[in-house]
Amino acid sequence: MKTAFVTGATAGIGEATVRGLAANGWRCVATGRRKERLDALVSELGEDKVHPAVFDVRDNTAMDEALEALPKDFRGIDLLVNNAGLAQGLSPAQDADLDDWQTMIDTNVTAMVRLTRKLLPGLIERKGAIVTIGSVAGSYVYPGGNVYAGSKAFANHFTLALRADLHGTGVRVTSIEPGMVETEFTKVRTGSQEASDDLYRGADPMTGEDIANTILWIAELPSHLNINRLELMPVSQDFAGFRVART
Repeated sequence: MKTAFVTGATAGIGEATVRGLAANGWRCVATGRRKERLDALVSELGEDKVHPAVFDVRDNTAMDEALEALPKDFRGIDLLVNNAGLAQGLSPAQDADLDDWQTMIDTNVTAMVRLTRKLLPGLIERKGAIVTIGSVAGSYVYPGGNVYAGSKAFANHFTLALRADLHGTGVRVTSIEPGMVETEFTKVRTGSQEASDDLYRGADPMTGEDIANTILWIAELPSHLNINRLELMPVSQDFAGFRVART
């Protein structure tokens, strides 16, 4: 039985990924800050399928302690899913809160890099796989995206650079770059459920399950195949054109 390490597993894409992998014979280390949600996953899927690792990815000491505390059956990681991430504020850069920017950098960039580096030796030994959830925001910027878009551009390109560095190791590396996905993340990003509902009203966006199914497909491809990067959008979404401010 193979084992996946899924960050941000308390909701949305991460939670759906744990469910999808577990249903297809994988063990999962499910991480997140909300213990009650991880415990609910264990109750639903079984402690033989899910190990809850409760920590904030920004806390390097807590991350190390969680890795040290992994049970024997969950120590051999075959798949790392770098899913944990957040967006705070939609303000123009000149009005943005520096604390919001720092939180996004600490979560979307620093924590992802640290965890990936910590798990790399085992992933190389087991010829495993890394899937990072980037975003189309890393390629197509938008007003107010500033640091979020920058952090996702980093995630996208860091993942492609990993692919180059791991050449010859047998480790597969994929950058998944979704567009509109309706999850709890949207409520946090926009600041309210009402704003989240307005953003996606009538748009028929993707779901966490859509992305989780994509991760499962990639994870179970033959070992000689690698998906380098995969950009997904709902049919209703397109990338924006240029804008011109006229005087």
